[in-house]
Amino acid sequence: MAGNQEFNYRRLHSLLGVIPVGIFLIQHLVVNHFATRGEEAFNDAAHFMESLPFRIVLETFIIFLPLLFHAIYGLYIAFTAKNNVSRYGYFRNWMFLLQRISGVVTLIFITWHVWETRVAAAFGSEVNFQMMENILSNPFMMAFYIVGVISTIFHFANGLWSFLVSWGITVSPRSQVIATYVTIGIFVALSIVGIRALYAFV
Repeated sequence: MAGNQEFNYRRLHSLLGVIPVGIFLIQHLVVNHFATRGEEAFNDAAHFMESLPFRIVLETFIIFLPLLFHAIYGLYIAFTAKNNVSRYGYFRNWMFLLQRISGVVTLIFITWHVWETRVAAAFGSEVNFQMMENILSNPFMMAFYIVGVISTIFHFANGLWSFLVSWGITVSPRSQVIATYVTIGIFVALSIVGIRALYAFV
C-alpha cells in the first residue's frame, strides 16, 4: 500500500511539474522575451498578464500551490534518492543526478526571483522593464539569473522526459530515445529564449 502511495505521489509530482508549472514557465519565458522588442513591448506584455481577471486566484491555485507541492516533494526525492553515477555512469543516471541538483538550484532561484519581483510588488514596487534592468545591471545577479534560468529550463525539459515515462506515454526504448532528442531540443530552444530575454534587459 505504501509503495502504491509513493508511486502515485511521484506521478502527481511529475504531472504538476509539466502541467501547470511547466506551462507557466513557457508562458513566463515568452512574456520576458518581449524585452527583446524594447521596454514598451515588455511593459505592455507584463501589464496584460497582471490585468488578467481573477489573477490572484489563478496564481494561487494554478501556480503557487502546485509549485509548492512539486518543490517540497521534489526535495524529498532529491535527498532520499540513491544516485549511482560513480558506479554506472550511464547517460540516464547522469540525467537522474542532474535532475535532483537542478531541482535544488531551481528552487533557490525561483524563491529569490519571487522575492525580488512578486513580494516587492506587494510592497508597492512595479514589476516592469526598469525593475529587471536594475536587477540585472549587477554582474553577479546577471550570472545568478543565467545559471537559474538554465537550471530551471533543464529541470523542466529533463522532467518532461521522466513524465512521459512515468505516465506510460513512452514505453519502448525507441520512443524514449526519440523523447530524449525532443526534450534536448526543447531545452536548447527555451534556453535561447531565456538568455536572449536576460540580455535584452541590459
